[in-house]
Amino acid sequence: MNTQNLVLIITATLTALIAGLFYSYSCSVNPGLGKLADKEYLLAMQSINKEILNPVFFLSFMGTLVMLPVSTFLKYKSGDTIAFWLLLAATILYAAGTFVITMAGNVPLNETLDAFDINSNSVNEIAEQRRVFESSWNMFHSIRTIAAIAALILVITGCVLSSPNSNKDKNNVTPQRSL
Repeated sequence: MNTQNLVLIITATLTALIAGLFYSYSCSVNPGLGKLADKEYLLAMQSINKEILNPVFFLSFMGTLVMLPVSTFLKYKSGDTIAFWLLLAATILYAAGTFVITMAGNVPLNETLDAFDINSNSVNEIAEQRRVFESSWNMFHSIRTIAAIAALILVITGCVLSSPNSNKDKNNVTPQRSL
């Protein structure tokens, strides 16, 4: 296995991890949280938003942002135009649709929620905070989830398709068949 393939496997794995996290959140955590009463919903989201800030999450979230352009560059350098364009599209899609949406949409909402003192607000203020937070947060989450999954599909496609004229790794020698 050559370095380029190893980097691509790492990129695909990190992209799959973050896409899977967002996907699983969409089809399990969000529906479960949606059934909670307003106060419990906000308390749960405050807790989740604190716990997600950990090295394992950052490895996949930031690692994907770093490794996608690295893989894209390596495919460009090797002359593998099909994989290059697929990975470039994945890089742009992940950067804009997952990273930027998270940082410009979900994170500010999380910070506003974190500053909201649930125990010192009325039932009506709690209900209003949930109304404002939940619909916006879920909308941004849906966008980043779709973008991460689409980026993953592009990365996987880039892993299996390659240009026939791309430069091959000199260490990756195909044995000759004897007749």
